[in-house]
Amino acid sequence: MARTPRRAAAQDERQRDTLHTGFLAYANYRWLKILAVICVVAIASYLLIDITPRHNGGSWYGYTLGTIGALLILWLTMLGVRKRAMTAGGWSLKAWVSAHVYLGLSLIVIATLHTGFQLGWNVHTLAWTLMMLVIASGIWGISVYAALPAALSNNRDERTQAQMLDDIRSLDRQIHEAAQPLPPEEAAIAIASLDQDPFAGSLWARLSGRYPKCATAAALAQLRYGGDDAAMEKLSGLLNRKNAALGRLRRHLKLKALLEIWLYVHVPLTFALIAALSAHIISVFFYW
Repeated sequence: MARTPRRAAAQDERQRDTLHTGFLAYANYRWLKILAVICVVAIASYLLIDITPRHNGGSWYGYTLGTIGALLILWLTMLGVRKRAMTAGGWSLKAWVSAHVYLGLSLIVIATLHTGFQLGWNVHTLAWTLMMLVIASGIWGISVYAALPAALSNNRDERTQAQMLDDIRSLDRQIHEAAQPLPPEEAAIAIASLDQDPFAGSLWARLSGRYPKCATAAALAQLRYGGDDAAMEKLSGLLNRKNAALGRLRRHLKLKALLEIWLYVHVPLTFALIAALSAHIISVFFYW
Protein backbone atom coordinates (compact mmCIF):
# COMPACT_ATOMS: atom_id res chain seq x y z
CA MET A 1 0.00 0.00 0.00
CA ALA A 2 1.39 3.41 -0.98
CA ARG A 3 2.03 5.85 1.82
CA THR A 4 0.06 9.07 1.85
CA PRO A 5 2.20 12.24 2.14
CA ARG A 6 0.94 12.87 5.70
CA ARG A 7 1.59 9.27 6.80
CA ALA A 8 5.00 9.28 5.14
CA ALA A 9 5.95 12.54 6.88
CA ALA A 10 4.81 11.20 10.26
CA GLN A 11 6.76 7.97 9.78
CA ASP A 12 9.91 9.84 8.70
CA GLU A 13 9.60 12.09 11.76
CA ARG A 14 9.30 9.06 14.06
CA GLN A 15 12.39 7.53 12.45
CA ARG A 16 14.35 10.76 12.95
CA ASP A 17 13.27 10.95 16.59
CA THR A 18 14.37 7.33 17.09
CA LEU A 19 17.78 8.00 15.55
CA HIS A 20 18.42 11.03 17.78
CA THR A 21 17.14 9.43 20.99
CA GLY A 22 19.62 7.73 23.28
CA PHE A 23 19.14 4.13 24.33
CA LEU A 24 18.16 5.16 27.88
CA ALA A 25 15.24 7.24 26.58
CA TYR A 26 14.30 4.81 23.82
CA ALA A 27 10.57 4.84 22.92
CA ASN A 28 9.79 7.47 25.54
CA TYR A 29 11.49 5.46 28.33
CA ARG A 30 9.48 2.32 27.56
CA TRP A 31 11.84 -0.02 29.37
CA LEU A 32 12.18 2.28 32.38
CA LYS A 33 8.40 2.08 32.76
CA ILE A 34 8.56 -1.71 32.44
CA LEU A 35 11.30 -1.72 35.11
CA ALA A 36 9.03 0.29 37.43
CA VAL A 37 6.14 -2.13 36.90
CA ILE A 38 8.35 -5.17 37.53
CA CYS A 39 9.73 -3.70 40.75
CA VAL A 40 6.30 -2.65 42.05
CA VAL A 41 4.78 -6.09 41.31
CA ALA A 42 7.75 -7.94 42.85
CA ILE A 43 7.80 -5.84 46.03
CA ALA A 44 4.00 -5.91 46.42
CA SER A 45 3.84 -9.68 45.98
CA TYR A 46 6.70 -10.13 48.46
CA LEU A 47 4.80 -8.10 51.05
CA LEU A 48 1.38 -9.64 50.39
CA ILE A 49 2.26 -13.33 50.02
CA ASP A 50 2.69 -15.10 53.34
CA ILE A 51 5.51 -17.67 53.39
CA THR A 52 5.98 -19.80 56.50
CA PRO A 53 8.15 -19.42 58.49
CA ARG A 54 9.62 -16.60 56.38
CA HIS A 55 10.57 -15.70 52.83
CA ASN A 56 13.54 -17.67 51.52
CA GLY A 57 15.02 -18.91 48.27
CA GLY A 58 13.73 -22.44 48.90
CA SER A 59 10.02 -21.52 49.02
CA TRP A 60 7.76 -21.73 45.97
CA TYR A 61 7.86 -17.95 45.79
CA GLY A 62 11.64 -17.97 46.06
CA TYR A 63 11.89 -20.56 43.28
CA THR A 64 9.62 -18.45 41.09
CA LEU A 65 11.70 -15.31 41.50
CA GLY A 66 14.91 -17.33 41.16
CA THR A 67 13.75 -18.83 37.87
CA ILE A 68 12.77 -15.41 36.53
CA GLY A 69 16.12 -13.99 37.62
CA ALA A 70 18.16 -16.83 36.10
CA LEU A 71 16.32 -16.58 32.77
CA LEU A 72 16.84 -12.81 32.77
CA ILE A 73 20.57 -13.22 33.39
CA LEU A 74 20.90 -15.67 30.51
CA TRP A 75 18.96 -13.35 28.21
CA LEU A 76 21.08 -10.36 29.22
CA THR A 77 24.27 -12.22 28.28
CA MET A 78 22.94 -12.49 24.70
CA LEU A 79 23.60 -8.80 24.05
CA GLY A 80 27.07 -9.60 22.71
CA VAL A 81 25.51 -11.94 20.13
CA ARG A 82 22.77 -9.43 19.32
CA LYS A 83 25.33 -6.71 18.52
CA ARG A 84 26.43 -8.69 15.47
CA ALA A 85 22.99 -8.32 13.84
CA MET A 86 22.00 -4.83 12.77
CA THR A 87 18.22 -4.45 12.43
CA ALA A 88 15.70 -1.65 12.75
CA GLY A 89 12.29 -1.39 14.37
CA GLY A 90 11.03 -2.46 17.75
CA TRP A 91 13.92 -4.88 18.29
CA SER A 92 16.69 -2.70 16.94
CA LEU A 93 20.03 -2.77 18.71
CA LYS A 94 19.11 0.46 20.51
CA ALA A 95 15.89 -1.13 21.78
CA TRP A 96 17.80 -4.24 22.88
CA VAL A 97 20.41 -2.19 24.76
CA SER A 98 17.66 -0.18 26.47
CA ALA A 99 15.97 -3.41 27.57
CA HIS A 100 19.36 -4.80 28.65
CA VAL A 101 19.99 -1.83 30.93
CA TYR A 102 16.60 -1.61 32.61
CA LEU A 103 15.93 -5.35 32.91
CA GLY A 104 19.43 -5.71 34.31
CA LEU A 105 18.57 -3.17 36.99
CA SER A 106 15.38 -5.07 37.78
CA LEU A 107 17.55 -7.96 38.94
CA ILE A 108 18.55 -5.92 41.99
CA VAL A 109 14.97 -6.27 43.25
CA ILE A 110 14.15 -9.71 41.82
CA ALA A 111 17.31 -11.47 42.99
CA THR A 112 17.38 -9.78 46.40
CA LEU A 113 13.77 -10.73 47.10
CA HIS A 114 14.60 -14.25 45.87
CA THR A 115 17.16 -14.54 48.69
CA GLY A 116 14.60 -13.46 51.28
CA PHE A 117 17.43 -11.27 52.61
CA GLN A 118 19.16 -14.42 53.88
CA LEU A 119 22.79 -13.98 52.87
CA GLY A 120 25.81 -15.85 54.17
CA TRP A 121 29.17 -17.40 53.26
CA ASN A 122 27.98 -19.79 50.55
CA VAL A 123 27.76 -20.21 46.80
CA HIS A 124 24.25 -18.72 46.76
CA THR A 125 25.45 -15.43 48.23
CA LEU A 126 28.50 -15.56 45.92
CA ALA A 127 26.17 -15.63 42.90
CA TRP A 128 24.15 -12.70 44.30
CA THR A 129 27.34 -10.72 45.04
CA LEU A 130 28.76 -11.31 41.56
CA MET A 131 25.44 -10.25 40.07
CA MET A 132 25.55 -6.98 42.02
CA LEU A 133 29.14 -6.38 40.87
CA VAL A 134 28.14 -7.00 37.26
CA ILE A 135 25.28 -4.51 37.64
CA ALA A 136 27.57 -1.96 39.32
CA SER A 137 30.10 -2.26 36.48
CA GLY A 138 27.24 -1.87 34.01
CA ILE A 139 26.10 1.32 35.73
CA TRP A 140 29.67 2.60 35.47
CA GLY A 141 29.64 1.73 31.77
CA ILE A 142 26.40 3.64 31.23
CA SER A 143 27.82 6.74 32.94
CA VAL A 144 30.95 6.48 30.79
CA TYR A 145 28.98 6.19 27.56
CA ALA A 146 26.73 9.07 28.60
CA ALA A 147 29.58 11.49 29.27
CA LEU A 148 32.69 10.56 27.29
CA PRO A 149 31.61 10.44 23.62
CA ALA A 150 30.89 14.19 23.65
CA ALA A 151 34.24 14.88 25.31
CA LEU A 152 35.93 12.62 22.75
CA SER A 153 34.32 14.50 19.88
CA ASN A 154 35.18 17.92 21.33
CA ASN A 155 38.80 16.92 21.91
CA ARG A 156 39.20 15.68 18.31
CA ASP A 157 37.94 19.03 16.98
CA GLU A 158 36.42 17.25 13.96
CA ARG A 159 39.66 15.40 13.25
CA THR A 160 40.15 11.65 13.16
CA GLN A 161 42.89 9.80 15.03
CA ALA A 162 44.68 9.21 11.70
CA GLN A 163 44.61 12.94 10.93
CA MET A 164 46.03 13.78 14.37
CA LEU A 165 48.87 11.32 13.72
CA ASP A 166 49.49 12.91 10.32
CA ASP A 167 49.77 16.32 12.03
CA ILE A 168 52.40 14.95 14.41
CA ARG A 169 54.38 13.33 11.56
CA SER A 170 54.28 16.62 9.65
CA LEU A 171 55.62 18.47 12.71
CA ASP A 172 58.33 15.82 13.09
CA ARG A 173 59.55 16.53 9.54
CA GLN A 174 59.57 20.27 10.23
CA ILE A 175 61.43 19.77 13.54
CA HIS A 176 64.05 17.62 11.78
CA GLU A 177 64.64 20.36 9.18
CA ALA A 178 64.64 23.16 11.79
CA ALA A 179 67.27 21.33 13.88
CA GLN A 180 69.85 21.16 11.08
CA PRO A 181 71.31 24.69 11.50
CA LEU A 182 71.79 24.22 15.27
CA PRO A 183 74.93 23.03 17.04
CA PRO A 184 75.18 19.20 17.08
CA GLU A 185 74.37 18.90 20.81
CA GLU A 186 71.17 20.92 20.58
CA ALA A 187 70.17 19.34 17.27
CA ALA A 188 70.58 15.87 18.84
CA ILE A 189 68.21 16.79 21.69
CA ALA A 190 65.51 17.86 19.25
CA ILE A 191 65.97 14.89 16.90
CA ALA A 192 65.82 12.45 19.86
CA SER A 193 62.22 13.55 20.40
CA LEU A 194 61.31 12.29 16.92
CA ASP A 195 62.11 8.66 17.71
CA GLN A 196 59.47 8.18 20.40
CA ASP A 197 56.30 6.31 19.48
CA PRO A 198 53.31 8.60 20.29
CA PHE A 199 51.46 5.47 21.49
CA ALA A 200 54.29 4.52 23.86
CA GLY A 201 53.36 4.22 27.53
CA SER A 202 51.77 1.83 29.97
CA LEU A 203 48.05 1.26 30.42
CA TRP A 204 48.21 3.46 33.51
CA ALA A 205 49.84 6.25 31.47
CA ARG A 206 47.06 6.01 28.90
CA LEU A 207 44.31 6.03 31.54
CA SER A 208 45.86 8.83 33.61
CA GLY A 209 47.12 10.91 30.68
CA ARG A 210 50.50 11.29 32.39
CA TYR A 211 53.65 10.66 30.32
CA PRO A 212 56.65 11.58 32.51
CA LYS A 213 59.12 10.18 29.94
CA CYS A 214 57.78 12.21 27.03
CA ALA A 215 60.79 12.97 24.79
CA THR A 216 59.15 16.09 23.32
CA ALA A 217 58.55 17.60 26.77
CA ALA A 218 62.14 16.71 27.73
CA ALA A 219 63.47 18.44 24.61
CA LEU A 220 61.44 21.57 25.41
CA ALA A 221 62.81 21.59 28.97
CA GLN A 222 66.42 21.27 27.80
CA LEU A 223 66.36 23.73 24.91
CA ARG A 224 66.36 27.36 25.90
CA TYR A 225 66.34 30.00 23.24
CA GLY A 226 67.11 33.69 23.24
CA GLY A 227 65.16 36.32 21.41
CA ASP A 228 68.00 36.82 18.92
CA ASP A 229 68.33 33.15 17.99
CA ALA A 230 65.80 32.76 15.19
CA ALA A 231 66.65 29.11 14.47
CA MET A 232 66.22 28.10 18.12
CA GLU A 233 63.04 30.13 18.40
CA LYS A 234 61.58 28.38 15.34
CA LEU A 235 62.53 24.96 16.69
CA SER A 236 61.03 25.66 20.10
CA GLY A 237 57.83 26.89 18.48
CA LEU A 238 57.56 23.63 16.51
CA LEU A 239 58.26 21.58 19.64
CA ASN A 240 55.52 23.48 21.49
CA ARG A 241 53.09 22.77 18.65
CA LYS A 242 54.03 19.09 18.70
CA ASN A 243 53.64 18.98 22.48
CA ALA A 244 50.13 20.41 22.12
CA ALA A 245 49.31 17.92 19.35
CA LEU A 246 50.58 15.05 21.50
CA GLY A 247 48.44 16.33 24.37
CA ARG A 248 45.35 16.21 22.17
CA LEU A 249 46.18 12.72 20.87
CA ARG A 250 46.83 11.43 24.39
CA ARG A 251 43.57 12.88 25.68
CA HIS A 252 41.90 11.08 22.78
CA LEU A 253 43.58 7.80 23.74
CA LYS A 254 42.67 8.33 27.40
CA LEU A 255 38.99 8.87 26.59
CA LYS A 256 38.96 5.83 24.28
CA ALA A 257 40.59 3.72 27.00
CA LEU A 258 38.01 4.84 29.56
CA LEU A 259 35.26 3.90 27.10
CA GLU A 260 36.70 0.41 26.67
CA ILE A 261 38.29 -0.48 30.01
CA TRP A 262 35.02 -1.10 31.87
CA LEU A 263 34.28 -4.01 29.51
CA TYR A 264 37.43 -5.73 30.81
CA VAL A 265 35.70 -5.75 34.20
CA HIS A 266 32.08 -6.24 33.13
CA VAL A 267 32.60 -9.21 30.79
CA PRO A 268 34.84 -11.36 33.07
CA LEU A 269 32.51 -10.68 35.99
CA THR A 270 29.60 -11.84 33.81
CA PHE A 271 31.35 -15.14 33.07
CA ALA A 272 32.11 -15.56 36.78
CA LEU A 273 28.44 -14.87 37.52
CA ILE A 274 27.33 -17.56 35.04
CA ALA A 275 29.68 -20.06 36.71
CA ALA A 276 28.46 -19.18 40.22
CA LEU A 277 24.83 -19.20 39.06
CA SER A 278 25.32 -22.68 37.58
CA ALA A 279 26.82 -23.90 40.86
CA HIS A 280 23.95 -22.28 42.75
CA ILE A 281 21.30 -23.98 40.60
CA ILE A 282 23.01 -27.38 40.65
CA SER A 283 23.43 -27.30 44.44
CA VAL A 284 19.77 -26.30 44.90
CA PHE A 285 18.48 -29.22 42.83
CA PHE A 286 20.99 -31.62 44.38
CA TYR A 287 19.76 -30.87 47.90
CA TRP A 288 16.12 -30.25 46.92
